[in-house]
Amino acid sequence: MSRVGKKPIPIPEKTRITYSDRFITVEGERGKLSRSIHPMVDLDIDDNEIRVTMEKDDRKSHALQGLTRSLVSNMVVGVSKGFERTLEINGIGYRAETSGDTLTLNLGYSHPIQYKIPAGLSATVEKNNVVRLSGIDKELLGHTAATIRSLRPPEPYKGKGVKYSEEYVQRKAGKTGTK
Repeated sequence: MSRVGKKPIPIPEKTRITYSDRFITVEGERGKLSRSIHPMVDLDIDDNEIRVTMEKDDRKSHALQGLTRSLVSNMVVGVSKGFERTLEINGIGYRAETSGDTLTLNLGYSHPIQYKIPAGLSATVEKNNVVRLSGIDKELLGHTAATIRSLRPPEPYKGKGVKYSEEYVQRKAGKTGTK
């Protein structure tokens, strides 16, 4: 049974929710998000909360109840507060800079990498090696951060590469450290 799916989603002030034909639209201070809802679950919208209910009582419905609750909750939080992800770039000569909607990354390759930031997200660079991504869509934000990280993932010997700010890279000793 889904414990996450049973929890109600509180609706903050200044947030409007429209639900019709299995399609939910959430509008808030920061923007507007839309998503279709799976036919095995349904939404009950009251004055200040949303509940996710199941059509049938089986395993798939329970799983979809929890998933739908999380997705709708992320939409509500995104349009009211927004989300942010921070990436750190470690390595000699590794740096980043923004110009418009393009993020230019120098990651030790023979050429700089031009990464186009998707619409709905914004990127800022601090001290040439800290990239802050922010936006209202948590799914798009996480995917973009993972794509940027995959351009040069952190390696365990010198710690060079792109990593999340909260990520810990376990270091290895290398050849001379083993005796």
